[in-house]
Formats: sequence, structure tokens, C-alpha cells
Amino acid sequence: MGLISASELGKLVDFVSKEKRSRIMRGSRSRDTQPEILVRRALHRLGYRFRIHRKDLPGKPDIVLPKHGLVIFVHGCFWHQHKGCKDGRIPQSNKDFWAEKFARNVARDDRDRGVLRELGWRVEVIWECESRSPERLEAKISELFASRLPL
Repeated sequence: MGLISASELGKLVDFVSKEKRSRIMRGSRSRDTQPEILVRRALHRLGYRFRIHRKDLPGKPDIVLPKHGLVIFVHGCFWHQHKGCKDGRIPQSNKDFWAEKFARNVARDDRDRGVLRELGWRVEVIWECESRSPERLEAKISELFASRLPL
């Protein structure tokens, strides 16, 4: 058996069964994800207090800081298609399904952010990949509040 060329490698399908892939995807959480928890901990450590998953706001923002007029979405790079991020790639198998799915997600995100801005909220997104480094995450959060009112 020979080596697989790069062009053949790109044509390979998923390495797990359809049923197992379905189980894996069903297990993906939509709230209280690890990146979201890391962002909440960093905010708390920096002295900010907030509410989570407010159902009365479009898109149920992950984090809401009413005192600062700020909502934060903590987006997974894969599910929300973080441009330029290696984790924001479209899977090779079932490409049409994924392209359509991601297009709907991105359109919904854009719509929700627009409505929130119309309601007077400042909207920020923290990407999953930004939450992996505590220093980078705290710098990003500090940036969000740099020109705003103090605690």
C-alpha cells in the first residue's frame, strides 16, 4: 500500500461512522461551553459582573453587562466560521450540507448583532481561539473596556 497524495487526502471522507459523527455533533453544547466559562472567569477576575444567556435579547447573548451597555457572544470558531482561523474550516465530507449550515449560522449572527445594535447595545464577539491563552483573553477583555466608564 502506497502513500496517499495530497489531492487524494482531500477527497477522503470522515474517519468515523455516520452514527458516531452524529453522536459527537449532538454532544456539542450551545451554552456553558469551555470557552464561554473561560471568558466569564476572566471577566469576574477583572472585577466585572454580568448576566448570562438573557432570553429577552436577540440571539440570547452569552454574556450581558447591562451597566456597560455591552453584550458579548463567545463564538466557536467551527460553528460560527471564524475567518482566517484553522478551526473555522468546512469539513471535506458532506460539503454542501456544511456550507449551507454555516451560511445560516453566520446570517443569523449578523442579524442578531444588527438588532442588538439598533436596541442600543454595544456588541462584541470573543472567538474560541482567543480564549485559549489567559493572557491574550484578559488583554482582549481589557481592550473592550479601555475607553469605557470605570467599574
